[in-house]
Parts: sequence; C-alpha cells; structure tokens
Amino acid sequence: MSPGSSPFDYHSSKVIKGTTSNVLDGKKIVLCITGSVAAVECPIIARGLMRHGAEVYGVMSPAACNLVHPYLIEWATGNRVITHLTGQVEHVSLGGQSPGHADLILVAPATANTISKVANGIDDTPVTTTISTAFGAGLPILMVPAMHETLYRHPIILENIEKLKSHGIVFIGPRMEEGKAKIARTDSIVNKVIDILTKNKDMTGLHVLVTGGPTREYIDTVRFISNPSSGKMGVAVAEEAAARGAKVTLVYGVGMTSEPPIDLKCIPVVTAEDMMNVVLNEMKTCHCHIFVGTAAVSDYTPVQKVNTKIPSGQKALSIQLKPLPRIVQAVKEESPDTFVIGFKAEFNVPEMELIEKAYRRVKEVGLDLIVANDVSKEGVGFSTDTNEVYIVDPDKQVTHVSLASKRNIATRIFDVALEEYNNKKGKVKERIEAEEKA
Repeated sequence: MSPGSSPFDYHSSKVIKGTTSNVLDGKKIVLCITGSVAAVECPIIARGLMRHGAEVYGVMSPAACNLVHPYLIEWATGNRVITHLTGQVEHVSLGGQSPGHADLILVAPATANTISKVANGIDDTPVTTTISTAFGAGLPILMVPAMHETLYRHPIILENIEKLKSHGIVFIGPRMEEGKAKIARTDSIVNKVIDILTKNKDMTGLHVLVTGGPTREYIDTVRFISNPSSGKMGVAVAEEAAARGAKVTLVYGVGMTSEPPIDLKCIPVVTAEDMMNVVLNEMKTCHCHIFVGTAAVSDYTPVQKVNTKIPSGQKALSIQLKPLPRIVQAVKEESPDTFVIGFKAEFNVPEMELIEKAYRRVKEVGLDLIVANDVSKEGVGFSTDTNEVYIVDPDKQVTHVSLASKRNIATRIFDVALEEYNNKKGKVKERIEAEEKA
C-alpha cells in the first residue's frame, strides 16, 4: 500500500482476477440484475467473469434489491453497486460514450418485465436506463432470460425478444426445466461474454457438423458397451465454431454428461449406427463445409443383441463382437469436398508413436486433419475439463497444444483447420480455373 492510501482503495475480492485466464483483462462489464430469483446466481457469474480478468460493475433494479442485497454484489465484484441514479449520471458513465464506458452490458437475469420495457423504450429503473443508454451508444448487450415458462411463452414476450434481436441484442438461453425458463449455466454465460468480446467471425458462412460424447452398443435390453466420454470436447468445439460465426449442428451420444449447448442445433443419438445415420442424413440435407468427429464412437458391437434381459447368475457369458464402420470414413466417401477432422485417442504411448498412429489414420481415411491425445495422462481426455493434443495434417506437420481448457484446445484446432481449409479451397479453385483454360 502506498503512503497515504486508504485500506479500502482496493477490494480484497479482486484477488481472484485473472486466476483462470487473462482473456478479459482490461474489459469492463456491467452486470444488470433484475427481479428474478435467478439473481442469486449473480455473484457466481460476476466472479466467473473476474477469474478471466474482467472488471465487473453491478447495477440493480429495486426488485432485484428485494431478492439479493447490494452488499453481496459489492462483495462479489469489489465495486460499488448502483441501486439508484444520482447526479453522477452513472448510466451515462457506464453505458454511454464517455471515456471509461463499459465494453459490454450483461443483463442476467433478464425478466419478462425488463425485456418488454427495453423493447418499448421504457426507462424507469437504473437497469433499464443503463441498457437504453448503452443501446443508443451502440455497446454490445447480452440478455439472459429467466422466468416461468408460461411467461416466456407469452407471444408478446417472444415478439419483444425477436424485436431486440433484430436490433443487435444477443440472447442466451433459457433452459427449459421443471416448467420454468431457467437462467443459462454460468459457464455458458461466461463463454458467451468471452465470445462477444474476443472472437472474430472468421467462420461466417460455414456449416460445421460436430459429433460428441459416447455411443452405446447394447448386449441385451438393459446392458450395453460404452466408454467414459463426457462430450466436453464436442461441446467446446461446437461452441467455438458458433462463436466464430459458423452454423453448427452437434450430434451427441445420450450418455454424455456435458449439457448440450442450448442455442445450437443438437441431435441426440444412442448407438454408433444411430450416429452414422443422423450424420449422413445431415450431410445430404445441408451442405457441410467442415466435419469434426470428436465423438468416442464404439469400434465394436455385439453380433447379436438379446431382446430381453440376460438372466444374472450364469457361470460364464460369451459375447461375440463385430467391427463397426468408421463415421469419418463414411463422411469422406459421402462428401469428398467436406473438410474432415478426426480424433484419435491412445493410451500410454510414446509421443512419436502417438503422432505416427495419427498420421497413418490420416492417410488411411484421407482425413484433412486429425487430433490425437494420450488419455493415460492426468488431465487429458475423458471426463476432464482440460486436454493436451497433437494436430497432424496430411504432410505430417504437427501442432502440439499443451495442457489447456478444452475450449482453448478447440480454438487452436480451428486456427489450424481454417488455414488448411482455406489453402485447400484455394488449390481447388486454381485446379478448376486451369481445367477451364485447358
């Protein structure tokens, strides 16, 4: 502490800033809190943003103050909370065009009342006035609805949401559960903020098809062969592609423990055959530019499934298995122009052997890229939030991505993939032009 400074000049709650990443370092986010019971999630949301380096300022409506005390939000953010507007014109300082204004206005939770007021230019709380000021200043605004499902289904509310979307306001959620339109998950909100403030739209116009999670191969009516894939890598890849402007479809195994993204087209499947059929149908019905096969698809299935429950207590039970066709190979055969990215997991192998096996798979199937990892390592692969991968191309060029969050891994995969994709597209164009001249 410098001489003469106050012990209250720096709030102790801010020690968490940047402890996860610095991707939001220097970014100022206004967290507008309205009168939904989901306001209890706001301290967690605020601190999630702070852990990525953001400075967070709370603005609360009178209804929100009846549910969550402003002192709690002050503790969570380390900043004074605005509960009413004063001669300091806080709404202009934060939401206007003055120096030091916010980089993003996050309305979480956003009630039906607040959504409708903003849609109709009504400013009667610190929250609505701050939003309207930001609206006029052209600042990014992200709304996270939370209310009873019947309110959310109200046609006028839906019209107001569409009206705000048409004016550039971004919405995430809600999650429909237990008759309620619940606030989106905290990690989804944090990731969406990161996407808005940091991602360029270099995949706009591309359709990306992603598979994720495990498949199940049934032995009888209740028992099946599967694996511990959580689907987290598939979700991360799908969210990254969407953040970069792509149209995304995620085909996922119902056994995955990661929740599928609520704002993307997601299709659940059970068996490897189901996944194959859905993927090929998607390939036929909509042009797919990039396919990413992160799913841990079963390699084998029982030759014969018993259509009842096999009695327990038997001394021995033999199950004959047969190999299953590879989805990535079927995709390449169905659509040779699609850029196909495969995944390959190995267990406890030397680095060079991992790369060599991955490269052989590239050549065997004709993949455009493959992402390989060794799931025996701590923090790598199944059911973890992190991964370490080797990205191998047809020329055996290797990009090593050391241990990082799966979302960061997804970012690096697309960084490499887009360079390869654009190079490939350029070569095809040159070939066509040469053939036309000939």
